[in-house]
Amino acid sequence: MEERREYVARTYRGLMQAPGLTAFTVVIEQTDLRILAERDLTQEATRAARIARRTVEAWIERHREFGTSLVPVDCPADAPRLIREMCEGARAAGVGPMAAVAGAIAQRVAEELASLSPNVIVENGGDAFLIGDQDRTVSIFAGSSPLSHRVGLVIPAARLPISVCTSSGTVGPSLSFGRADAAVIAARSASLADAVATATGNRVREPGDLAAAVEFAASIDGVDHAIAILGDQMAAWGDLRFIRL
Repeated sequence: MEERREYVARTYRGLMQAPGLTAFTVVIEQTDLRILAERDLTQEATRAARIARRTVEAWIERHREFGTSLVPVDCPADAPRLIREMCEGARAAGVGPMAAVAGAIAQRVAEELASLSPNVIVENGGDAFLIGDQDRTVSIFAGSSPLSHRVGLVIPAARLPISVCTSSGTVGPSLSFGRADAAVIAARSASLADAVATATGNRVREPGDLAAAVEFAASIDGVDHAIAILGDQMAAWGDLRFIRL
């Protein structure tokens, strides 16, 4: 099972911090999670991640196209919830279901930990899911773009839980048909945010594509915010506030 992997060295994780939260990492094959929680929950997070991975792997064994298709696939009503969420996000974005896998696993692990840590952030290769009662600022990593880590997305506590997912055509080995340094989507569903980030990034090949790519994302029901970055140019839509970092 392949997941999208953002920036192999993951140097951006050095900036992941939140007062009162403990940081730890869980790695299971391609799944590489950086987690912030009110205490070290490595054991519990590992168990949740293993179950999520097994769910996807078992489904792919029976439905090979789920793991390889670059377009949406049908998903039966009796499929596991994680699988249905991936199918739904992919269909809304017009991409294959595995474009949603990293976000889906991040959300599932965060939800499993929430009963033990009311404030928790799970990041999975550039795809994050945030739960809690505190305002958060998400720094935008855009590779070599001069805008990388220069702007942040402010998320009020009232908007949590929320997912913020990033796709890139210039950073990391993930499949992208575009050249965006970053396509960032915020949505309540991590599967939707992850899939739409992929589809948005696919639409960016030059700076003139940024506005249309963001308009595409904005047209999808459930998307709260969209950002596309290429070089020193950026387009954005949504009501979340930006700050300079």
